[in-house]
Amino acid sequence: IQFCGAAQTVTGSCHLISTDKYKFLLDCGQFQGSDTEDQWNYSFDFNPAEIDFVLLSHAHIDHSGRLPLLVKKGFKGKIYCTAATADLLQIMLLDSGYIHEKEAEWDNKKNERLGRPLREPLYTVADAQASLTHVVPVLYDQLLEVNDQVKAVFNDAGHILGSAIIEVFTNVDGDESKLVFSGDLGVKNKPILRDPTIIKKADFLILETTYGDRVHTQSEASVETLIDIILRTARRGGNTIIPSFAVGRTQELIYELNRFYEAHSELREELNRIMVYVDSPLAISATEVFQRNASVFDDETREYILKGDNPLDFKNLRFTRKSNESRALNDDPSPKVIIAASGMCEAGRIKHHLKHNLWNAKASIVFVGYQAVGTLGRSILDGCEDVSIFGERIHVSAEIHNLSGFSGHADREGLLNWLGGFQKEPYQIFLVHGELEAKNAFAESVKNCFGYDCIVVQGVSEYELIKDLAASHEPVSQRMADREAINRLKENISAIRIDLEDLLYKANLAVDAELTPEQMEQINRVVLSMEKNTVDLGMALTHQYQK
Repeated sequence: IQFCGAAQTVTGSCHLISTDKYKFLLDCGQFQGSDTEDQWNYSFDFNPAEIDFVLLSHAHIDHSGRLPLLVKKGFKGKIYCTAATADLLQIMLLDSGYIHEKEAEWDNKKNERLGRPLREPLYTVADAQASLTHVVPVLYDQLLEVNDQVKAVFNDAGHILGSAIIEVFTNVDGDESKLVFSGDLGVKNKPILRDPTIIKKADFLILETTYGDRVHTQSEASVETLIDIILRTARRGGNTIIPSFAVGRTQELIYELNRFYEAHSELREELNRIMVYVDSPLAISATEVFQRNASVFDDETREYILKGDNPLDFKNLRFTRKSNESRALNDDPSPKVIIAASGMCEAGRIKHHLKHNLWNAKASIVFVGYQAVGTLGRSILDGCEDVSIFGERIHVSAEIHNLSGFSGHADREGLLNWLGGFQKEPYQIFLVHGELEAKNAFAESVKNCFGYDCIVVQGVSEYELIKDLAASHEPVSQRMADREAINRLKENISAIRIDLEDLLYKANLAVDAELTPEQMEQINRVVLSMEKNTVDLGMALTHQYQK
């Protein structure tokens, strides 16, 4: 295994696995942060034309953002990911290509004036479109037979819609091994998504450590804290600006605000006077993808839908897709909440809103996700008194808040709890996707908690994956892939039976009720999702039986 990204930083997830016959990638993400890290994006530590296939954990740009460049430089294989991830890639990679084109256009205007050579964008919208033709959607818990040496199973990671923990089964000259790639692990009991799948066994483990050195406090994870900030800011006449990742975090915020409004009638009148704007075309499109993929939501969110409620909408929520609508927000003096991408404040409309609000002592800036070193968001969070936005110096006078508990990443305790699901120690545990301090601190926590030794990956590095061959073990493909897949299918069938009974009960209640067209459409959407799941499960069971 060669670690080619997320090896000394959080971003740029990319790991190269080589057997005697094949080479494949786990993720192919974009580096984000400083100018130095941005330069890392332009070259690979391998020949893209030699890569046979990619297993993609999820759609976030730091995991998928260099797929168009991979194809542009000669990759011709397939990119396997979950169906929801495939849907999100359709909007995220095209948006990323557009941003790269615009950034190159902006830089080249300055380069021309200064007599400097022009630069090419990292990739274009056309490059992104070309990469999408390589994407192959797969189902959660489906045993994917990639080739004669490699099989894979995608398990729900609970991080964002479609995110996956990937189990990789290899058979090289009769030596069978199982490698588990955590991708980004989500937080238990978070809204909308299911909890991360517990994996019981692995020979080798690649584990993320974004928050490996800290625990999210209760206040950081509390929607009550966010509401308090919004109300205090509005009462003094200021705007609440929330830099948010377009996929995952934005939808969680909408859901939490909707749920709070329903539960707190005593504040509803005041809150209804504060408009909430989602000012990101990408976030709007991503929210639509969420609504089309209700089949992978958790039970609570599906219950909302079955009741006829849209969990991703409420009375004073507005989506602003057009640029003139976005500009108008900064001309409107009334207090408001603006949720805009990008989450690290490196591009997009959030930079305009920060320019118009950072200097204002009445305003509040609320960070709800990780801020990589070198980003504008990290500079603000670290307490810089002045920052540069669009070449203009802006003094920071607004209140700055960090509610990292809204993060989609498990904290130290969440990572330890997930690792505690393993029935025995893997032969090697590699810690990636974290700053060095976080990785070292988490390695110490793992040693203290379980007695396991971890390899803290530092920079581009390569390891040979060797098991203790003297240890007794059953064949991986038989013991792990088939049996665990069958058990998951049984659990899914049981869940669908319960859902069907519940749906039939609610349908009986609805016979004499007057349903709106919107409620009928939502019911139809749920039924279609369940029909699809039933067909998929039938096919998977048939496949397992034939094996």
